[in-house]
Amino acid sequence: MQHHLKSVYQHQSGTAGMSFIVREYLQPHFNSPYHFHDAYELIMIPKSHGKLYAGTKILNFTDGEIFLFGPGLAHCFLNDRSFKETGETAHAVVIFFKEDFLGKTFFERAELANIRALLQASSLGLKLNILDSQLAKSFHRITQSKGMEALLLLLQMLHRLSDMREHLISIDSVIPKVRHEQGDAERLEKVIRYIIDHFKEEPDSKEAASIACMNEAAFCRYFKRRTEKTFSQFVNYVRVTHATNLLAKENWNIASICFECGYRNISYFNRQFKGIMGVTPMEYRSNHVGAAETLLGEIA
Repeated sequence: MQHHLKSVYQHQSGTAGMSFIVREYLQPHFNSPYHFHDAYELIMIPKSHGKLYAGTKILNFTDGEIFLFGPGLAHCFLNDRSFKETGETAHAVVIFFKEDFLGKTFFERAELANIRALLQASSLGLKLNILDSQLAKSFHRITQSKGMEALLLLLQMLHRLSDMREHLISIDSVIPKVRHEQGDAERLEKVIRYIIDHFKEEPDSKEAASIACMNEAAFCRYFKRRTEKTFSQFVNYVRVTHATNLLAKENWNIASICFECGYRNISYFNRQFKGIMGVTPMEYRSNHVGAAETLLGEIA
């Protein structure tokens, strides 16, 4: 039996006069809990960076990126401490829409086969692995539009995404089972935030257990059940995710990246990196020079 990180269900009610919802978030940092909806969620991050926890995976996110989450896929955007320290404002534009928001059979039309396939694929979460100026403009326009103009914009955005299949990456590999247990989700979110805020140091399972209001032994069992990883595996997962981002974007040497990610021993860093990614840091850099995307596989 597989266990998955529990999450908060968030109900989305329609905007007055609209069959779907458009929201723009401008805040010091993202603070939404690990949650899911009964609607599709199309999101662009004009400004922010950090870690996205979606389903059972962690990946980096940064300015300009676009995601599509299907109903029931739990997710949470968390800013790195480095972003919070900049004093910049996190910015997101989010569109929520139900599968039947235009009628139960609307997307069954032959002309919409590509969009229908896109929506089906979003059950695992999708990330657009290139920056697209046309979609970025559409996200901006839809925040200022209403009625038919907004509806046509949304359909055009879905159409464009469906035509970019070669640039869409599935985030998760299995559809996680979610449960409506808010208190549990809030507790786990606090622990994940603690790890992400302190992974460059030495996150301590005793401190994490204290945050979760549990003794250490009970916490370790709880954490493994909810994330499918031990506490130390999860910390390594976050560190290696950060390392892949630096390897793709920064011209730092491997030792500098090792220390920046919280490791104190280069050999240990190399072993952990290869164990998770299947290649050494140097091999990863050779294969991903200039890449903006990092999608990790499961820890064995």
